[in-house]
Amino acid sequence: GSGSGGAVSPGSRGSAVLSPPGTPAGRMGAVVPPSSSPPRKESPYKDPFLSSSTLGTPRRGAPEPRPSQDTAVEGIVSTVQAEAAAPSSGTEQVWYVKDTKIWGTEIDVTKFSQQAYEFLTEFRLPGVAEAHYPMLMEKVRREEALTPTVDFNVDAQHIAQHSEAMYKAVVRFPSEAILLLDVTVNQYYRDKLAQLKERTSEVVYFVTRVFNLKDTKAMRELGPAHIDTLVKIKGMVTRVSKIIPEMTVAYFRCLECFDSVRVRPHKGRITEPHRCTNCQQPGTYMLQHNLSEFEDKQILKVQEDPEAVPEGETPGSVTVTVFGNLVDFAVPGDRVVVTGTYKCAGVRTKSTQRSLKAVFKTYLDAIHISKVQSAMIHGDGADGDGAAEYHSRFDESQAMGTDDVKVFDEEEVQGFCELAQRPDIYQLLAKSLAPSIFAMLDVKRGLLCQLFGGTNKVWQRSRVRGEINVLLCGDPGVAKSQLLSFVHKIVPRGIYTSGRGSSSVGLTAYVVRDADSGELVLESGALVLSDKGICCIDEFDKMTESTKSVLHEVMEQQTVSIAKAGIIATLNARTSLLAAANPSESKWNRELSLVENLKLEPTLVSRFDLIYVLIDRVDEKVDSYLASHIVNLYLEPGQSAPADSE
Repeated sequence: GSGSGGAVSPGSRGSAVLSPPGTPAGRMGAVVPPSSSPPRKESPYKDPFLSSSTLGTPRRGAPEPRPSQDTAVEGIVSTVQAEAAAPSSGTEQVWYVKDTKIWGTEIDVTKFSQQAYEFLTEFRLPGVAEAHYPMLMEKVRREEALTPTVDFNVDAQHIAQHSEAMYKAVVRFPSEAILLLDVTVNQYYRDKLAQLKERTSEVVYFVTRVFNLKDTKAMRELGPAHIDTLVKIKGMVTRVSKIIPEMTVAYFRCLECFDSVRVRPHKGRITEPHRCTNCQQPGTYMLQHNLSEFEDKQILKVQEDPEAVPEGETPGSVTVTVFGNLVDFAVPGDRVVVTGTYKCAGVRTKSTQRSLKAVFKTYLDAIHISKVQSAMIHGDGADGDGAAEYHSRFDESQAMGTDDVKVFDEEEVQGFCELAQRPDIYQLLAKSLAPSIFAMLDVKRGLLCQLFGGTNKVWQRSRVRGEINVLLCGDPGVAKSQLLSFVHKIVPRGIYTSGRGSSSVGLTAYVVRDADSGELVLESGALVLSDKGICCIDEFDKMTESTKSVLHEVMEQQTVSIAKAGIIATLNARTSLLAAANPSESKWNRELSLVENLKLEPTLVSRFDLIYVLIDRVDEKVDSYLASHIVNLYLEPGQSAPADSE
């Protein structure tokens, strides 16, 4: 245990073995004198973070380790260093550190702690004289002065620049490495910054959240080789469970002598002590729920981006478990980048039996989450010290410049400001939308207005929506579907679907049974996932009548009402609808009205704010311009099609 002379077992995190020279190791977890007796055959593994009266090991799955946990690790590190440096007397047995590596890993406690300390004190951003992370630590603490737990974001590529070996240790053994990083950060803050700022009595704990790994793994590539390693994935959140309280410390009290012990979970299970440590009576402990400690837990389902799915395959999904401040951070429809530990858990054959299946289920234990669309445009001059992308709660959004984020310098930002002052900015942006499509300037203006959106009007007893609904209809082959594709690529939040491949529940919400809890839960449809975005529906005229009927409420009240399987709910669907439809006779009949050509209900057509009828006119001059435009797309840069005025 942690209280037995500083020596710990090799079977637990942060363990080290202290043994006299020339003698075999004694009983693990305690320093014993040399003995000629053979080692015990019983299992020697104990938890170094807890006292001898507790069971189980703490789990890194909770992003907020308890203060007793890091205190125990500090004791391990300090004791190992003290034992290594202690002078020996003449008659006393000389003890020295034989091995300080954590059992099952390649992490040396003393070396890794020293590397982490050097990283905190020595790493500097380009062009900045002061160390980055001490300055960031003080700034984060000043902004969140009222919270006892502060999230401290560490860029993994900064670690790689400082030490490649330290980066590999964090990626290969995140459960142990990030825990030691937590201890080093908190010890540095208490020893250095707290004394300088006279905050020695302040109770604060920094939770280290590593993000921005070098490689992004595809969900379908995750396999047994990635278990218990740090991975980064990208995808869209499709389902969010309710908040679940998970027990982090179980409080047991003896019914005979009223002695109490605290037990931490081990691999998600609480083990009740069989015998009281005080009165030695078996089976006398009872769990006290009101004295136990809990933390928030939430389960997310993240699905692959449609752009990353190979041809002919269905999108894969990964279950993500979040704790603490990450709870309620992401909602269905968000595109996120998740950094966490890939883990596996056994599945029982029956709920009443302890036997497990041979096939385990996998999940991602999230350490850091960032939203992709929140920083699609990010100026580098937003903060004077260059730390704006690191001190926010979780929205660092890949500050080192990955494919998701474009960081603009001061010159480019100045160019944007000058562009905004031009009187023809509206025409310029309209021409820049879908430049490969010839003409259609009026249609592009309407789509541009839809992308920017309107303003919601709210009075005392009424509300007028600000989302703009657009319908594109007309002859086939006039680039209606191409315009939908361009808008879907630009909009940061939205879903692209087809009329024939959509159903009423697929657009709104449907009820499924949760595989973990067995309860009936709601799965969000395309319109709910496009909340505060644009939902693009192609082949709008091919939709069934039952599917069209659900759009009346969505397009005007901006909500989806569900009353099925005992679930009564109203979901937000504040989305703009962009639909493309072909006439019922394949060719637009000018003698018929819009409703007769499309065979749509007048109540549904009236909910579209902008309706564009695209006619394929037979004109030799227009066709020649269109042919020149298409040919110029394949020519060298510098040659363009005729102007729209021509």
